[in-house]
Order: sequence, then structure tokens, then C-alpha cells
Amino acid sequence: MKQKYTYVIIIFLIAASLTAFGRIGGNHFINLDDPGYITKNHVVQNGLTLQNIKWAFTTTYLAFWHPLTWISHMLDWQLFGNDAGGHHLVSLLLHIGTVILLFLFLHKTTGNLWPAAFAAAFFALHPLRVESVAWTSERKDVLSMFFGMASIYAYAFYAERTSISRYGLCLLLFIFSLMSKPMWVTLPFALLLLDYWPLGRIRKAFCVPGENKLKSVGMLVWEKVPFLILAIAASIIVFLAENTSGALSSVDTLPLTARMTNAVFSYAMYLAKTFWPANLIVFYPYDFFLPPWKIILSLSVLIIISLMVVYYIKSLPFLFSGWFWYLGTLVPMIGLVQVGKHAMADRYTYLPSMGIAMMLAWGIPLFFREKEIRKRLLLPSAIVVLAMLSLLTWHQCGYWKSGFSLFNHAARVMQIDRQTLKHMGGDFTQLGRYQQQKEIQSYSEAIRLKPNDAEAYFNRGNAYSKIDRNENAIQDLTDAIRLKPDYVEAFNNRGNIYGRHGQYQLAIDDFNKVIAIQPDYVKTYNNRGLAYSALGQHQKAVEDFSRAIQLKPDYVSAYLNRADAYLKQNHTVAGCRDAEKACGLGDCSLTQALKAQGTCR
Repeated sequence: MKQKYTYVIIIFLIAASLTAFGRIGGNHFINLDDPGYITKNHVVQNGLTLQNIKWAFTTTYLAFWHPLTWISHMLDWQLFGNDAGGHHLVSLLLHIGTVILLFLFLHKTTGNLWPAAFAAAFFALHPLRVESVAWTSERKDVLSMFFGMASIYAYAFYAERTSISRYGLCLLLFIFSLMSKPMWVTLPFALLLLDYWPLGRIRKAFCVPGENKLKSVGMLVWEKVPFLILAIAASIIVFLAENTSGALSSVDTLPLTARMTNAVFSYAMYLAKTFWPANLIVFYPYDFFLPPWKIILSLSVLIIISLMVVYYIKSLPFLFSGWFWYLGTLVPMIGLVQVGKHAMADRYTYLPSMGIAMMLAWGIPLFFREKEIRKRLLLPSAIVVLAMLSLLTWHQCGYWKSGFSLFNHAARVMQIDRQTLKHMGGDFTQLGRYQQQKEIQSYSEAIRLKPNDAEAYFNRGNAYSKIDRNENAIQDLTDAIRLKPDYVEAFNNRGNIYGRHGQYQLAIDDFNKVIAIQPDYVKTYNNRGLAYSALGQHQKAVEDFSRAIQLKPDYVSAYLNRADAYLKQNHTVAGCRDAEKACGLGDCSLTQALKAQGTCR
């Protein structure tokens, strides 16, 4: 009988997910990351070839090493071309696969059919999943989740009967997950939580008599070491890729105190949005000066829940495992190592939300001790909750139909006034301009309170630059340099502003100062090369671009710029070679133009 219900639940999970997310089949690509990953990536559009597969395994283009993600995009383009619906459908199928694996894992390890079904359905249908599933560029999310969940399911079989083959399968699937996106770098920690509940391996180990107890506990830890080594290796690769691409925010641009307060607040906000999923948007602006009461309230909630689950660790072990799953798996995405300008992102809840789903599925029934009351109330209540989540998810998917609809929704939630919105022109990418204006206000207040804060001047200067108030930007960056004479980022950014406005010698002077202070500051060589090229000093430009490439061998812009400099010196062979190299790294625009002109073969 239980087997029959298992099949019914799987069919329900598939049907409900297709219904809730089905409208993404009519959605388009958007102008956020999709061009780099798909619509303007000529390597991806060339499909699956040995050369392209080699590229996928060797590139850190777009600040990630995720070869399986690149290969999946290549395969999609080969199957569906520029029909976005096909790409979206594959992402949805991967999400459904993850959901089924979660249900099977929870059912196998607990033997509780209906809580496992509710946890999987709650996870599957929640609108916080929409960003990962409906955004084509987040294929890395759903692919990594699928392999990660498959790894955990394989681990359940290994825990049931240990063998090298089962352990090897678990490890291999974990590797596949890391090769899709390093979302699961916390898996060694997560496996220890699962050993406590639902697998119960830790309690069994402590029950072993005598000296064998230490050996049994040690074995549980030792078997996680290969996972830990792989997780550390993946983390190092990601850090280096993001650092060399300039994606990481430095401590100067985003102080550690701001990151820590935002992390505490984000933990609480993700939890709040789990229970009240309203106003979900693609870009949550960074608040650099959170009110103290928000931090205190957020921290209090986290501490109270943590103390509660520790207190009930023996009688209600699922609360401990579920809560610390949420806290632990969110650590890599919480913003202590900041990438980009956003304070939060819905997609970051994909893995952590499983912990909350488990807490709810096993915790809610405890409020109804009478079996008859459970039958009468829980099933109808669960159906209502899941129906509401499905409706919200269906509605949220509609915002992802195009970049324009996504922008307008975000603008409304961010309460951008109509006049400002009119000037922004409905362009999704212009949301950042509004964010810069808000940042300027925050940094101005910081400067008023602390006039000698170099970082505040630097950050306000960058914000001014992004909304083309360049005189203000130069003045602020100059003040930052006055307060901190070795401020290489300030010299580099001021040089870029000079260069954009034709003041090339001033730009070169700033770039020279950067290189004198920090000779391996790779971006400055590329920037100085552009300034030399604009002055007609093409050989000096070539030397700078070459140095940038030497420091960062996959620097696409440097190859394109050196190709241009070579061509201006009539070094056609060298220029075509660099254009081809840039194409091999993902940008074929120059190669195609040169071939169309007949310059290159």
C-alpha cells in the first residue's frame, strides 16, 4: 500500500511543479547574464564539440568554473537554439528531479511518508524557487542541486550498508555538483547533520561500548575528509576566479561591519520571506546603514531559535538538523565574501530552505496530539498551503517573462517614483542607477559623521561615476587618495574616469601610480593599454595588454584590445590570432567582424 502512495506522491509532485512553474515555457531570455551565458556566447552556440568541451573545463569566464553548466547550455542550444522555452523546460525538469530525490531521501531515511511528501512539496512549490528555475542563467543552480541531492540520496544507501562502490557514487555525484556550481561546498557539514538526523548514525556510534566508541565516531568524521578536500579545492577555485575577474568586493568598498550586519539581517529576512513570500524581486538594494533595531531583532530571533533547537536536541532532533542545515548551508551565500552589489538573492535560499521544510514537516504535526484531529486538520491545511504557494509561484513566474516585466516589478517594489522611472526608461539594467543614488545619500551621511573616512569618499566617488557625475566622482576619489596615499583602487578608478573623457595623460599618470604601488594589479595594465592606444602609442599598448594576459591568461578583454592594437599596426596575423583566442574564451564578436571584412580567414 505504501508503495502505491509513493508513486501517487511522485506523480503529484511532478504535476504540481509543472502547473506552478509551467508558464515559464513562454518566457523569454532576459538581458541580465543571459547574453554572457547564452544569447551572445558564440562558444555555447557552436554546440557540443571536443574543442568546446575542453573550453568548458578550462575557462573561468564570468567568474565561475562550472564546466557541466557550460556543457548543459551547449546541449540546450543544440536542441532548442534561441527558443528560450526549451531552455526553461530543461531547468524545470532538473528542479523536479531534485524534488523527487528529496522526497525519496526523506521517505527512505525516516519511514514517514506524509511528512516527507509535505517537505518535498513545500520546497518544490515555494515562490523563492522561481529565480533559480525561471532564470536561464541560473541553470547552474538547478543542475548543482540535482547532483547534490542525488549525492545525498546515494549517501542514504551508503549509510544503510557501507561499501566502496556506494561511497564512490556519492563522491562522484558530489563532484558533478561542484562542477555545476560550488553551492554544495557545505556538504561535509550537512552530512554530519544527516548522520545525527534522520540517519541516526551519530547516536549509534556513541552507543558502541568501550574503546570502539571513539573509533566509530572517528570513522564518521574520517569518511567526510575526501568531501572536505574537494569542497576546499572548489572554494579556492571560485575565490581565485572571482577575485581575478574583479567580481569580489574589497573590504575598502564594502566594510566588514556592513557585511556582518547585512548577513545577520539577511538570515532573518530569508526566514521571513519563507513564511511571507511577498515582494520578491531580482535585486535587493544594499542598505549600508541598517537601523540598530533591525540588527538586534534579527540577531535575537536567530539566537532564540538556536537555543530552542539545542534544548530539544534529544527529543526533537529534526529541529536541530533542520535549523543548522539552514544556518550552515547559507554561509557561502550570506555575503561575508561579497560578490556584486545586491544585499540578498532569492536563489540563495535554494539549498538552505530544505532545512526549514524538514522542520515544518515533522514539527507541525506535534501540535496535534490526537490522531483523528491530525487526519481532519493536517491534510486539508497542507493542501491549502501548497495551493497558495503554487499560486504565488505561478504569479511570480510571470514577472520573469521578459527583462522589461522583471524591471517594472522590481521598480514598483523598490518604490521608485514615476518620474525617476520615466527617466530610467524601463531598462532593467538601469535599476543600478537608482541604487547608486541611494548609496550616495548613505555615504554622504557617513562622511558627515566621519570626515576622514577614505573608504566613504571612495565609495561615493564610484557611485557618482556610475550615474555620470564625473566631476563629483573625481573630487571624491582625490579626497580618498589624500586620506590614503596608497589607495590603488582609487587611483585606478580615477584613471578610468579620466580615460573615458579623453584626458589620457592624466589617466596614464594614475595608472603608473597604481603599478608603482602594486605591480601585479592586472586591470590597470589593460586600462593603461587602452589609454596608450587612444594616444596612438600602439606598441606600448601591446606591451601592457601582454602583461595583463601574462597575469591573467583568460583575460578576454585584454586579448580583444591587443588584437585591435596589433591590427592598427598592420600586424594582421597577430591580431587575428588574438581575436581567435578571445573567441575561444567566449567572445567571438571581433573574430566574426574580421572574417566578414575578409581581414581574417
